Amino acid sequence: MNVEQGTVFLVLGVTLILFVWNRLRFDVVAMLALLAVAVAGLVPASALFAGFGHPAVITVAAVLVISQGLVNGGVVDAIARYLARIGHNPVLQVVTLTGVVALCSAFINNVGALALLMPVAIWMSRKSGRSPSFLLMPLAFGSLLGGTITLIGTPPNIIIASYREGGTFGLFDFAPAGLAITVAGVVFIGLVGWRFTPKRVNPADDEPLFNVGDYVTELRVPDGSGYAGSTLHNLLTSGEEEESVAVLALIRSEKSSPAPSPYQVLREDDVLLVQADTESLQEFVEKTGLTLANTVEDSEDERDENAGEGEPARIKQARAEREEDIATGDVRLMEAVITPSSALIGRTTNRLNLRERYGLNVVAIARQGHRLTQRVSDIRFRSGDILLVQAYENNLMATLQTLGCLPLAERELSLGRQKSLWLAGGLFLGAIGVVLAGLLAPPVALVACAVAMVVFQLLDANEAYQAIDWSVIVLLAAMIPVGQALEATGGADVIAAQILGVAHGQPNWVALTIILTGSMLLSNVVNNAAAAVLVAPIALGLSAQLGLPADAALMGVAVGTSCAFLTPIGHQSNALVMEPGGYRFSDYWRLGLPLSLVVIGVAVPVILWVWS
Repeated sequence: MNVEQGTVFLVLGVTLILFVWNRLRFDVVAMLALLAVAVAGLVPASALFAGFGHPAVITVAAVLVISQGLVNGGVVDAIARYLARIGHNPVLQVVTLTGVVALCSAFINNVGALALLMPVAIWMSRKSGRSPSFLLMPLAFGSLLGGTITLIGTPPNIIIASYREGGTFGLFDFAPAGLAITVAGVVFIGLVGWRFTPKRVNPADDEPLFNVGDYVTELRVPDGSGYAGSTLHNLLTSGEEEESVAVLALIRSEKSSPAPSPYQVLREDDVLLVQADTESLQEFVEKTGLTLANTVEDSEDERDENAGEGEPARIKQARAEREEDIATGDVRLMEAVITPSSALIGRTTNRLNLRERYGLNVVAIARQGHRLTQRVSDIRFRSGDILLVQAYENNLMATLQTLGCLPLAERELSLGRQKSLWLAGGLFLGAIGVVLAGLLAPPVALVACAVAMVVFQLLDANEAYQAIDWSVIVLLAAMIPVGQALEATGGADVIAAQILGVAHGQPNWVALTIILTGSMLLSNVVNNAAAAVLVAPIALGLSAQLGLPADAALMGVAVGTSCAFLTPIGHQSNALVMEPGGYRFSDYWRLGLPLSLVVIGVAVPVILWVWS
């Protein structure tokens, strides 16, 4: 081993440790690795940032934009609408949902497909009286399986295609192996695997995660109040800083106005439906002089009786269920989960000023299957937290997307305008047809499709930029030169030679199994795109020394890096269902391990049969 090889191994070793440590964002870690190989002189300055113009990176960005265009056009909603007719049979529910998400993931971003079908899965679970954990893990794994079917299904496939000598893989070249493992995986999950999913929530428990009556209180503006004739904004900023109280509705003359404007002028006898913890509510009432509506003051005996209890009787009495008043007309309540890439993580509602900036009220927060009882304004958001939010319907989905949240609770599935549905589908099918006919290379055709969707207003330019997961783009652009440094220094051949000691003299299926299993294990602890960049040159070096076809080796890497079923950190789809399903880190291997064995057992013979 020479100095250059030792240096690149050191850089990669530290990079993998940082990926697993997960304290720094993976795109930041990738940029640090890129700078390290640049300082070490392993990558020339002229090629250092060439990854940002790599066809694989451009293709991934285009696919993400197209995915959002298909969503806006109602293509996936049109499919999801029919899932409500499935019924309550558990096997039918699992097979249908897993199969549909796999089909969608073959053509759009798998996280996007999962996000669209998660509300459907949760709704079906609740209607059937089952825990959401029954469907969410199979749904996440189905999205990973479906991504293996086509070139554009998942970033690892696009990356692997760029390593092929003598021309890239075609759009459906991945289909033989991808379809085989997807069908086998869906059948296994539907017939057997769903029984391995843990049930963290008691199915017999009919109580919803969020019960509006638990945290909504009626406050009245009394006669002679100094805030009568003043604005709601003045009421909520009566102290040195904004109160830890959210006004969800204003009731005047029995007419409810949900999510009132902060500049709404108050009148005597107005009733405000507010969300606050007990301590904040008491402080707010004492400071403003508002009174609790429809209640009487505690007597001295009641106060003595309630001493030491968590909440006075008069406040308990004031918490009435008024969900119809805070979510009516154009205002909606919705449950949403915070994604791992959300800008909310580590911050509070007060710091973000969500009410003023987005017109969004965070009504309640749940973590690890339980609603948090401390004041909402002081809670620092974490990835996987479930929020109950209130906002106007016309900007709710856009706001959630901007904040990095995905809707969870039941939502109406609408086909949207028929024109948009056919336009989105037509543009996408046209791009696929151009690629299959060989008229344009996939990056060119897909970028053209993405631009056309913006031109025809399926999404605007801002939505297009928001649809691109820039952390993945930076990760790919940074890791591609690092992977090339591993190959150029001969480091990939050194690793291949070590593996050769085990696989030498063995049949090709042994070598392919080693490549596929190694890729799969690595993708469970680091981002799958990064795993593909690192393993592809090693697999090519190993295949050259063993006589294994290079295409078979690359297909093994593609399948392995896309099938991260053992941990929640291996893929964003796994992380997204962790909190809504109530899963623990150790739960994933229960279904993930047997499913991984099914994938290996099916993929190896199919790949050798097709690519030998």
